[in-house]
Amino acid sequence: MNIRTAFIRLVRTTTTMAALTLLTAATATATHAASTTNDPAAEGTVFVDAASLPADELRGLDQPIPYAEYARSPGSKSAAPAAADPAPSDQQDLRQQCADHAAQAKAATGWLKSRFESCQKRPFDLVLRDIRGTTTLGRLKFDQWVLGFAYDGSRRVDYVASIENIWVEPIPTEDATKWRIGQHFHHSVNASSSDADPQVTAPQTVNRDELLGVWDTKPHWSLTYTSPDKGALFDQGNQQRVLSTVAMDLSASSPNSAPYKEGSNVYNSSVRYDYAGKVAGKHKGTVFTKARVELVMSQKDPAVNESALHIYDALNRPERTFPSWVGKSVPGAKDPLHRLIDKEKQKKNRARSIKECEKVWGDYKGTDLQCDEYPFASTKEGSTKGDQRFSVRLIDGDDNETGGRRLDQMYTLNRILDGDAFYMKITN
Repeated sequence: MNIRTAFIRLVRTTTTMAALTLLTAATATATHAASTTNDPAAEGTVFVDAASLPADELRGLDQPIPYAEYARSPGSKSAAPAAADPAPSDQQDLRQQCADHAAQAKAATGWLKSRFESCQKRPFDLVLRDIRGTTTLGRLKFDQWVLGFAYDGSRRVDYVASIENIWVEPIPTEDATKWRIGQHFHHSVNASSSDADPQVTAPQTVNRDELLGVWDTKPHWSLTYTSPDKGALFDQGNQQRVLSTVAMDLSASSPNSAPYKEGSNVYNSSVRYDYAGKVAGKHKGTVFTKARVELVMSQKDPAVNESALHIYDALNRPERTFPSWVGKSVPGAKDPLHRLIDKEKQKKNRARSIKECEKVWGDYKGTDLQCDEYPFASTKEGSTKGDQRFSVRLIDGDDNETGGRRLDQMYTLNRILDGDAFYMKITN
């Protein structure tokens, strides 16, 4: 081969390689994003909610893959991650129930199973773009979990937070191994609704900001908030109630990224610590105050079927109850009832109700019947409230007393203090 022939082949090879390089770059740009003459990184980037973007800006970003698969792909700039740590086994039931209540669980307050268990499973779908909104650089999807545990018997609340199920789809020139997610907890105390000198002690670590690869292999972390107590002071009228809110902000970022603007208070939890004494059951404890508490009675339960029927009629057919008046309604289903601790006021409620029973049915002494009242004498909605929104009925005495014991159990099992709300639920 002469020198001239070799030179021609070299030129052709160089030209072909250059053309292929240009073609590959052009194809990638056309496939994944609208082109721009400026470098997006130089302008700055930001994650935004995918739901806020028109469909044409998401074109080419509809095939995300699990982060672990992306990290071990040939084009990845990171070593393949290790297997992810599983969720603790003692939390699996709550996680499954949380997933079964998906609509409620994705709210900022999450799904509150009870006064002692809560959870949030909130999906996020974010798009990375330049701050001018002219170029999309990738998509990030993940689930945020927060499990909350309050305790009957301890002035403490635990949270187990995590970022899970991470999926990504960056354009070829973007490196998703450099993307980050952060969870940032903070708390506040409502001094005006608390007893004197309210205090909450936060955990030492309240922020976790990690690369996606770290979250993918170590998704879970825990936080414990406590409230110190001064011993038993409830006999002196000090229940040491502390009303507090624990909240969490979410961050998502990449190199040269502006702050994610929609991440403020994506989770919040209302907590009450108390040392209320025997009226609450265990002398001290912590509850999630926004949980709905219900006293459930069944009309098919022979122990309380007469009580249940009376309450059902009061809530759904008040025209069948006494005292009788046009337009009567009785609280407990839509409008809550509120516990009343004051024993003297409870006695006045009972006396007023018995007087109404005697007015309707006469003297029932010497029978097995008792005057059943609803709302209960131990509620602020009892018969002496003055609005006539109550009902009385003669029912079997054992049934009436069993219903009263179940009411007391509901109070102590849920740490219902004076003025706390609850509802009635009557089943068939």
